[in-house]
Amino acid sequence: MLWTAAGVVALGFLVALEIAARGYGVPGPITTQAREVISAPKSGPLLYAGMALTMVVLTWRERFVAIGAAIGIDVAFWLVRWAIGAEVTDGHPFGNGALWVVLGCGVIALTRRTGAERVLLLKGVGLGLLLVTGRKTGDVWLLITSKTRPMVFDQYVALADHALGDPSWLVGRMVAATGPIGAHVLDYVYVQLAVAAVVVALYQLRNVARDRRFPSHHLVRTFLVIGLVGPSIYMVFPTVGPIFAYGDGAFGTGGLHWAVADLWPHTPPPIGTPHLMPYDEITPRNCMPSLHTAWATTIFIHSRKGPRILRWAGTFWLIATLGATLGFGYHYGVDLIAGVVFAFTIEGALRSFDRGWDRAGIQLVAHGTAVFAALLVSYRYLPMHMARQPWLFGPLLILAMASVVYAFARTTHLWEPKAAPARQPQPQPELV
Repeated sequence: MLWTAAGVVALGFLVALEIAARGYGVPGPITTQAREVISAPKSGPLLYAGMALTMVVLTWRERFVAIGAAIGIDVAFWLVRWAIGAEVTDGHPFGNGALWVVLGCGVIALTRRTGAERVLLLKGVGLGLLLVTGRKTGDVWLLITSKTRPMVFDQYVALADHALGDPSWLVGRMVAATGPIGAHVLDYVYVQLAVAAVVVALYQLRNVARDRRFPSHHLVRTFLVIGLVGPSIYMVFPTVGPIFAYGDGAFGTGGLHWAVADLWPHTPPPIGTPHLMPYDEITPRNCMPSLHTAWATTIFIHSRKGPRILRWAGTFWLIATLGATLGFGYHYGVDLIAGVVFAFTIEGALRSFDRGWDRAGIQLVAHGTAVFAALLVSYRYLPMHMARQPWLFGPLLILAMASVVYAFARTTHLWEPKAAPARQPQPQPELV
């Protein structure tokens, strides 16, 4: 019943976003996902990542069949496009096969499976489709923020960022100094964040086919909740980012028409009285908090229980994501602090929900929520003080974030099952 209720809510949410998107003259998440059954997909690697999540419920033989079918379908699509001269200019030449396999698994579950086997296979299909559909819903959310929030808070956030030493400007110059190689590596890490999450999730879900059930908590759940809740904060605190508010836009897209001045990344903005500033109806207001930072933090958290190579990969992806968000001018430093706090709070809430709410769990979530709210309030109403007294507010921001991380680590450590000490044999009395 829980899965049914979740499915109904998710469907209703998708329908609402579809209607909202059509109101702005663009296709919604349902339409764009349906088009990828035939047309070139915009996110081929993500479709294969979704198929990989679906395959955790299959046997090894079924997995090989699914992979072969996906590749065969993609080759057939490629041959048809080549024969009719249809070039793929906006998307990937592969990915249709993965979507067909996931949808085929859903059909098999409804027509050829019964009972618990049907439920398990439908859960796998739902997990794979949720990952892909989450990307589509995110695109619509971003469109809504750009259409409904004409004024942005960038001047306030840029002032608050002085407390941290303007890290976006500093890292932006560092990335520019590395040349195209460094930029391409960071861009790949930034774009393929969901694929990295699937790698960690596959490790966590590696025993689903054997146990015939999903674990109570795994990375994909946190990933999806962050993607669902995070964009609502964008509506409250619309911010476009330093490369738009103080530069020429991403990849030189002409943001100077709306920017305060052409300052990023060489000249930090001067200290002055901040104002709400208008911006175009195209650029998403998706800075506060940094969800890429939140997702990368979640990958880092969930990779801690894996083998060494997975832990190293989680650490690398977190560091590289932080470098990309700052170095490309997509976020301010204070966005990243808010993203870390947001991630640990959501993760703590989901873990508390799974094990049953207790005093420690309630305190953890309340602490994270209070710190997150305090950060937003300070960015909005105290930026002048933060800019003029960085020696005070900079350490306070770091300490506030560290307090949430410490509270999470301490609370989850208390939740870990304790190993019972081995029972010592009692000495036997000697017979005289």
